[in-house]
Amino acid sequence: MSEKLSDKFNKFQNVFLMEKHRIDSFQKWPYDESVECSITKMAQAGFYWSGNMTDEDTVTCFVCGKTLHGWDPTDDPWKEHAKHAPQCQFVKYGHKEADLTLEEFLNIFSAVGINKMLKDINNIKSNFLARSSSELESFLMEKK
Repeated sequence: MSEKLSDKFNKFQNVFLMEKHRIDSFQKWPYDESVECSITKMAQAGFYWSGNMTDEDTVTCFVCGKTLHGWDPTDDPWKEHAKHAPQCQFVKYGHKEADLTLEEFLNIFSAVGINKMLKDINNIKSNFLARSSSELESFLMEKK
């Protein structure tokens, strides 16, 4: 049975590649749509909600992984993103998903994949180092 297009689209939900998925991530956001840092504007600037029920205003960029919190209603998501993560490919393009060219979208998609892979590799490396250090310590204790 072939996979439906909507099912393929939803596979991107966990990496927040699509603006719709970023909007859907905002479970508890302290500001409404009338302010500068509304959910829609946050998602357009590349942010998904990464907060919790006590820390409501924490967001993370789906491309560069920069996490920001402490938002005021007058904060502009694009300006804050550019100020704190000028190296971000999404910031460098400077426009929302709907205005990306196909080439820009594919570059963003590539950057997301590479950043995810690097994060996974670093986690594997950290786990390996912690485990090998512990095992080496145990080995050395046995040899005494």
